[in-house]
Amino acid sequence: MIEVEHLTKSYGQARAVNDISFEVNKGEILGFLGPNGAGKTTTMRVLTGYLPATSGTARIAGFDVFEQSMEVRKRIGYLPETPPLYPEMTVENYLTFVARIKGVTAGDIAKRLEEALRMANITDKRNELIKRLSRGYKQRVGIAQSIVHNPDVVILDEPTVGLDPNQIKEVRHLIKGLAGEHTIILSTHILTEVEMTCDRVVIINKGKIVAVDTTENLTQQLKGGERVQVQVKGPLETIRNVLDSIEGVRNIELDTLDSADVVGATIESEEGTDLRAQIASKIVGRGLDLLELRAIKLSLEDIFMQLTTEEKPVAEPGPSPAVKEAEPSTDESLSEVSPR
Repeated sequence: MIEVEHLTKSYGQARAVNDISFEVNKGEILGFLGPNGAGKTTTMRVLTGYLPATSGTARIAGFDVFEQSMEVRKRIGYLPETPPLYPEMTVENYLTFVARIKGVTAGDIAKRLEEALRMANITDKRNELIKRLSRGYKQRVGIAQSIVHNPDVVILDEPTVGLDPNQIKEVRHLIKGLAGEHTIILSTHILTEVEMTCDRVVIINKGKIVAVDTTENLTQQLKGGERVQVQVKGPLETIRNVLDSIEGVRNIELDTLDSADVVGATIESEEGTDLRAQIASKIVGRGLDLLELRAIKLSLEDIFMQLTTEEKPVAEPGPSPAVKEAEPSTDESLSEVSPR
């Protein structure tokens, strides 16, 4: 549904987006994740036709974003970070206005309006002035305007910024409800949004893509080995000797916890080696009290930190690599501003 190939956007000598390529399948929710200044918003603006690219190609529903811009715009719903609302209008009048300018036929406007109100869960606010709505409801109206013309693709740029936890939960549920009928790109720097909402993730850093995959696959590629965490009651040196005697242990990190006689240990073994049974047997066999034993899995935060600070290479499934070399950072406040 979305194909991006070698896309670059430069401002003078600074490259806000640097030769990025990725695809989004029909009906998929793709998380576009990166730190502030990574080039997320610039990419979204290029895909929606708001900014021209310096080089590269992008196609949406088979149409070229640069050569067939009007055809692309008919098939895109876009929610920028600041929703494009008219505060003096009622919700219903505003969405009707948006439907008209997006080319919805007069006979279909009422149907599309009702559907957008229902999907955004704002039917009871249809006659409210937008300026009187809470931030959470304004965000819902912004999402409603992005889907009122029933687009193939919905692009959401930081849709939950500034919302309270309840509002975030509601907007997250709304986004997940759009999947299947719509292809969605969710641009964000909030890790939990990607973990709880998206099917796959693109991680961008300093204008370049450093990974494209599911979080589960990235975890397998990045973790390097199996890790187990234990808490044991007993002398530190005794515990060290016990763990050192286990065949297959590659590395051990020990730490005395708050209680002086309780030691925490992180044990790393070769990938694919599960030592939990041996660890438990050895500790208990020496008469030590095993208080906790659990396998450690990388979180999306761990993955994000590795890829955006260490630039650790990760192979992407398929012919092209998911990880590329990063370049010096560009200032998002500069790189994301388009000429008026």
